[in-house]
Amino acid sequence: MSDPDRHPWSRDPPWHGGSSWRRGTPPWWPEDEPWPPRGPEAWQGMRRRFLGRFLLFLALVVTVVAVVSAVVGRFIGAGPHGGRFFPLGFLALAVVVVLVVRAARRFAGPVADVMQAADRVAAGDYGVRVAEQGSGDVRRLARAFNEMAERLGSNEERRRQLLADIGHELRTPLSVIQANLEAIVDGMYPADGEHLGRVLDETAVMSRLLDDLRTLSTADAGALKLHRERTPPSELVTAAVSSFSAQATEAGVRLVARVDPDVPDIEVDPIRIGEVLSNLLSNAVRHSPTGAEVEVSATRSEDRVAFSVRDAGPGIPPEQLPHIFDRFSRSPGSPGVGLGLAIARSLVEAHGGEIHAGSGPAGTTITFALPAGEVR
Repeated sequence: MSDPDRHPWSRDPPWHGGSSWRRGTPPWWPEDEPWPPRGPEAWQGMRRRFLGRFLLFLALVVTVVAVVSAVVGRFIGAGPHGGRFFPLGFLALAVVVVLVVRAARRFAGPVADVMQAADRVAAGDYGVRVAEQGSGDVRRLARAFNEMAERLGSNEERRRQLLADIGHELRTPLSVIQANLEAIVDGMYPADGEHLGRVLDETAVMSRLLDDLRTLSTADAGALKLHRERTPPSELVTAAVSSFSAQATEAGVRLVARVDPDVPDIEVDPIRIGEVLSNLLSNAVRHSPTGAEVEVSATRSEDRVAFSVRDAGPGIPPEQLPHIFDRFSRSPGSPGVGLGLAIARSLVEAHGGEIHAGSGPAGTTITFALPAGEVR
């Protein structure tokens, strides 16, 4: 599972070098400074440090060239044709200075662009990009910066969308609670079990939504605690089918469990994987027509154990299929808030597994695979 709090350069370092380099850090960066810099002050400090070292380097180069030219000119000037060659020494010095300045500008210009763009990102402008130009290391720096800015912008957009979705989902139960309580206070409704029951039902909806959001946030932060124990996949499948047998009978749907005999035990948190199967079964039973069959299976696939839930519903439109694991993504008419599959993906990835979906006119199959060996 990916860690959104981890900086993208730490996963894909833009510099590669000898073993003495710190991973992801350019060779010219001080050993006692963290890379990449964080915050506008750090970037400004980086700019001052870089420009200072660059000017010192340029001064040293010009000084060395001047001294060498003066020495060579003096020896040449001592000869019979010294007066003729002495101006050539100054001309060579001027050419060298021009070449050094051009090379320095070719290197310093792109780095200065990255620094200026970093200031804009620190100010909240995540749409800024820099051109990938200059030497190889500078191009990799620009590429890494652009990837970082793109991810920051995407995360900011998802954060805003998440806040809007939460506000939308909380508005309905809060409106129901407020309307019923105001009616009871004004004497329009009696404070009986029927009207107070509506309030209790809506508080349960809000509590479930908050629990789901907490699960997602802890999983995204990598702080989800898993209590792993060796568990037979057959027990997980049987428990999930048993818990939904009454709901399936009421809906006229038949549940079928199939487990291969050679499926090994797995090291998982049985409660969390039970939540995954419950989310998948709940959707499968709800979208399957009367008389249909919902199959829950567990099979071995190389070094993994694959769990599948197949329904006989109308299927998922192709344009919606890539987004079914996104938060608050739900089909029209669905009674949920669209967090079930997002939670299922987070729990599966927390176990080191993968989840994917396939759909067609004959139904939808969602499969998640978990490592068969013990996970440390």
